[in-house]
Amino acid sequence: MVRDSDPNYVSRKDAPRVLRREPTAAEERLWSVLRREQVNGLRFRRQKRFGAFIADFYCPAVRLVVEVDGTVHDAPDRQAYDRDRDAALSDMGLHILRVTNDEVFTDLWSVVGRIRSAAQARDRSPDQHQQDDH
Repeated sequence: MVRDSDPNYVSRKDAPRVLRREPTAAEERLWSVLRREQVNGLRFRRQKRFGAFIADFYCPAVRLVVEVDGTVHDAPDRQAYDRDRDAALSDMGLHILRVTNDEVFTDLWSVVGRIRSAAQARDRSPDQHQQDDH
């Protein structure tokens, strides 16, 4: 069995915890601004599970998912996977905002501005208040 023979195996249940303990440098940098309700007083969670998917950051108050994408997301097969994943998350009533690692490192405050704008737009959205937090 792969689980017993692979020392790097992580169960689906434990994956969010492992990802929180080992963030990418870009995730760590963005988290330094998102944590402690520093963006419009909104609380964000790291590595939040939605069914088979794990979101990098999630704000339950406005149902906003923020994904920080590295260069692996440039590959055509990964782009197709990301589109399908985003569609599935959207079907759950979530809004997905994708930013790149490069944007986080070179223009963090622009990224934060985009997150603020997306959160404000979601906060004014009448249908987003009707859905339960997943």
